[in-house]
Amino acid sequence: MLRLLCTTILCVIHVFTLISNAKGQEFTELEMAHYREKIKSMFYHAYNSYLDHAYPYDELRPLTCDGQDTWGSVSLTLIDALDTLLILGNHTEFQRVATLLQDTVDFDIDVNASVFETNIRVVGGLLSAHLLSKRAGMEVEPGWPCSGPLLRMAEDAARKLLPAFQTPTGMPYGTVNLLRGVNPTETPVTCTAGVGTFILEFSALSRLTGDPVFEDVARKALRSLWKTRSEIGLVGNHIDVLSKKWVAQDAGIGAGVDSYFEYLVKGSIMLQDEELLSMFLEYDKAIKNYTKFDDWYLWVQMHKGTVSMPVFQSLEAFWPGLQSLIGELDSALRTFHNYYTVWRQFGGLPEFYSIPQGYTVDKREGYPLRPELIESAMYLYKATGDHTFLQLGRDAVESIEKITRVPCGYASVKDIRDHKLDNRMESFFLAETIKYLYLLFDPDNFLHNSGLDFELGTGPSEDCVLGAGGYIFNTEAHPLDPAALHCCSRKQEERRELQDILLNLSEPLASPQDAQSQETDSETEPPVMDPSESIALKPGSRRKAPLLSCPMQPFSARLAVMGQVFTDGT
Repeated sequence: MLRLLCTTILCVIHVFTLISNAKGQEFTELEMAHYREKIKSMFYHAYNSYLDHAYPYDELRPLTCDGQDTWGSVSLTLIDALDTLLILGNHTEFQRVATLLQDTVDFDIDVNASVFETNIRVVGGLLSAHLLSKRAGMEVEPGWPCSGPLLRMAEDAARKLLPAFQTPTGMPYGTVNLLRGVNPTETPVTCTAGVGTFILEFSALSRLTGDPVFEDVARKALRSLWKTRSEIGLVGNHIDVLSKKWVAQDAGIGAGVDSYFEYLVKGSIMLQDEELLSMFLEYDKAIKNYTKFDDWYLWVQMHKGTVSMPVFQSLEAFWPGLQSLIGELDSALRTFHNYYTVWRQFGGLPEFYSIPQGYTVDKREGYPLRPELIESAMYLYKATGDHTFLQLGRDAVESIEKITRVPCGYASVKDIRDHKLDNRMESFFLAETIKYLYLLFDPDNFLHNSGLDFELGTGPSEDCVLGAGGYIFNTEAHPLDPAALHCCSRKQEERRELQDILLNLSEPLASPQDAQSQETDSETEPPVMDPSESIALKPGSRRKAPLLSCPMQPFSARLAVMGQVFTDGT
C-alpha cells in the first residue's frame, strides 16, 4: 500500500510539473480556429450519424448503427442538440429542426419518464431554443420572448411533470407517466438532485408565461429539502419524498446530489435571489468542513461527518466551475488540477476513482463522454485567461477522437483502462460535451457577449434588450437569458399594477371616519404586504434596490464580463 501511495504521489507531482510547464504555452488564434473546426467536424459526424441511423429514436447506438428510446421517446437527441446547432453557427438546420419538432413531438404519450431528465433535457432544451429562435433567423410571433411555439412545447412538457410534485412534502417523485401521472405503485425514494434541480427551468417558465405554478412547486421542493439537512449541515443522497426520511445518508458533491448545489448558485444569479445564495453558502461551509481533504472532496456520513467513500466521481468535476461563479478561484484551480491528473492518467475520467489507491474502482471504470471537466475548464478559462485550460480542451478533443470515434458516431467508453467501447452515445454528448469544448475555443461566441451586442423583443416586448450576455447554463448546458425573464415578468407586473389602479379608481372613496380608523390600526399593527398586492409606488416614495442588484449594469452582465460573481458588496 505504501509503495502504491508513493507511486501515486510521484504521478501527481509529475503531472503538476507538466501543467506548470504548459502554463506558458500560449495558443495562437490559428490554433484556436483549428480546434473550433475540429470540434465542428466531431459534432456533425455524431449528429449526422444520429439522423441517418437513429432518428426518431431518443439516442444513437453507434456500434450497431441504430437507435433506441431511453428517456421518453421524444427524439431526445434532436431536442438536446438544437441550441448547439446555433452556437456552431448553423441557422438553417436550427430552423429546420425547430419546425420538425413542432410538427412531430407529442407529449401525450403513455410513457414512464424521469422527472429530472425530462426537465433538464426536454424542458431546458426547448426553453433555450425558444429564447435563441430570433437569433437563429426564425420568424417569431408578436410578444416574443413571452410567447412562441417552442415555449408552448416547453410548457406542455413541464405540465406533464407537475403531478409528480403532488406529495405531502412538495418534493417530487422520480418518475411520472406522461399520460396518466404518477403510478400508484411508484417508489417514493428519489435522489437529492431529483428534488432540487428545477428552479432554473421552472422559474423561467413561470416568468415567461406568467403562470406562477412552476416556480411555486420548484421553490416548495427546495425549501422542503432545505429543512431535511442534518445537524452538521449536510444532505444525503436519496430521500423518501413522502416521509422526508433519508434512505441513503452519504453526503458529497457528486452523483445524486451535484446539480442541487449547482442550481442554488445559478438560480441565485439568474433570479437575483438572496435566499438561494444563502442556502448554498451554508452548504458550502459544511462541505468544506466535512468533505474536503487536500482539495479533493470525499463522501461522508451526513450526520457524523465520517468518511464513507474516499472516491472521486467524474460528475464532481463540475465543482471548480461552480466555485468560479462565486469567486473562489484559488480553491477551484487546485481542485481542477487534481481532476486533470486523473484525465491525463486515463485519457478520460472514470466514473469512480479511488483517491488512496490512485486507480479506478471496480465496476465503475466507464467514461460515457461526460462534459463536467470540460465545463469547468470553460468557466476557469473565462475567469483567468490561463491557457492551461485550453490544454485540457486539446487533450479532450484528441482523446475523444482517438478512443471513441467509430463509423456511426462516438461510443461511450465501457472501460477507461483498456478503452473498450459501449454501444451508446448519450444525448448530452451533443448538448454539453461538444458545446463546452467549442465555447472553450471560441471566446468571441455570442454566448460570451459582454453587452456589446443585443437584440430587441417584438410587439409589446419591443423595448426589451435581450441577448446582451450573462447567459445561465442549466445542468444540460442549455443557455437561458435572464434578460428575457425580467422582460416578461416586468410586463406582467405592469399589467397587474394597471389592474390595481383601475380597481382602486372603481372603488368608492372611504369616509373620513374610515380613513381615521385605518390610520389608528396602522399605528398598532405593522402593514404586511401580500405578494399578490400591487407593487406600484406611492407618490413621493422611492423603490429600494434589491440586495443583489448592481447600479452600473445588470447583475447578470457582471457574470459575463468577469467570469465570477458575488466578489464584493457593490
